Amino acid sequence: MTDATANDISDRSEATRGRRDIGIKRRYAAERRFKAYGMIAIGLGIAFLFILLWSVVSKGYTAFWQTEIRVPITFSEEVIGTAEEGAANQSKLMMANYPQLARDGLIQLLEIDPENSEAVSAANGLVSQGVRMELRDMVLNDLQVIGTTEDVWLYASSDLDSALKGSYDLSVEESRRPISDLQLEFIERLEEMGALEQNFNWGLFTFGASSRAETAGVGVAIIGSAYMMLIVLALALPIGVAASIYLEEFAPKNRFTDLIEVNINNLAAVPSIVFGILGLAVFINWFGLPRSAALVGGLVLTLMTLPTIIIATRAALRAVPPSIRWAALGLGASKTQTVFQHVLPLAAPGILTGTIIGLAQALGETAPLLLIGMVAFVADYPETPLDAATALPVQIYMWANEAERAFQERTSGAIMILLGFLALMNLTAIFLRRRFERRW
Repeated sequence: MTDATANDISDRSEATRGRRDIGIKRRYAAERRFKAYGMIAIGLGIAFLFILLWSVVSKGYTAFWQTEIRVPITFSEEVIGTAEEGAANQSKLMMANYPQLARDGLIQLLEIDPENSEAVSAANGLVSQGVRMELRDMVLNDLQVIGTTEDVWLYASSDLDSALKGSYDLSVEESRRPISDLQLEFIERLEEMGALEQNFNWGLFTFGASSRAETAGVGVAIIGSAYMMLIVLALALPIGVAASIYLEEFAPKNRFTDLIEVNINNLAAVPSIVFGILGLAVFINWFGLPRSAALVGGLVLTLMTLPTIIIATRAALRAVPPSIRWAALGLGASKTQTVFQHVLPLAAPGILTGTIIGLAQALGETAPLLLIGMVAFVADYPETPLDAATALPVQIYMWANEAERAFQERTSGAIMILLGFLALMNLTAIFLRRRFERRW
């Protein structure tokens, strides 16, 4: 081989290596760009999630605290009646003028002249109008308080509560704020006496619907949602698992089963409001079930959740290796024994995970419940699934439409409670999947 030929081959080899190096560098650069795009997408997602959570938490954390006023209440027999009369006739206790007791207590506490109607009205506006129920319940629970004087922590009005939480600018002129100058003087005196405090708002978790923000809570909504989730769990889980087992393990592969599978997949993508229309037409108009009942809500959410559970269950069954089935059949087990004694237990973690995710989706639904009338004003706890009830997302929707500013923080607070339940359910699903998942 001549020197010229060798030099030519060497030049071509170097050119080839150069092109290969350039190609490798380009691939590495493309990989770096792809990773950067991925990191940017993750960062944007986290940023938007943080903004969402911050907007909710920053507005709603104050809902978990409620301003209260310590007032000396004299449970006068002239206003309430005697304990003996109350024991014999509780209707008299129910109809007593309890706001008068609170008004007399404020007059005594703030040392107001009872003849000064302006001062009495201003002081009376500091406490919630729900004082009637608060004092009535105290008397009904213990008749021995009649005739005594006790310091009682009463809920402050929503205007006072919002003002102390910074929702109003108290430095503007009196006509532009809901708290008058005289009430500001009373507030300062109450703070000096230690009779004004902000305590944890247990009523947010125990009260029902109310036209007054300070006495409004999600207790009834939580019970209604619990009833509906129990109904969904009791109906959707066995029906969904049974349908999945049949379609995956026993059903012949033909056009009919293919049509069923296509429709199940389509139902999983149907807007939830369509299920509400179906529930209104079938369960209420046809079967005559009561509107606003948790039973109807549970049935509607069951129809909406079934496709999700069926799809998740079939995926869990398919994830079980065929060797498990072959081994069971080879040892003499029947098809039914193989499915229920070997395949189903191994698929249980995936089935439970899909069920919990379906329940979490159903818990956050609002549109189908609005169509079946669960927007009713429900102040009392439902005793059975047939009683009138509401749900957490519906309660949030109703509060969001209220004009009073105090309901805004209640709305965000209820959203935080709902997000807490959803996070707990999803964490449960993750725990079950990791705890019982088998890798093949």
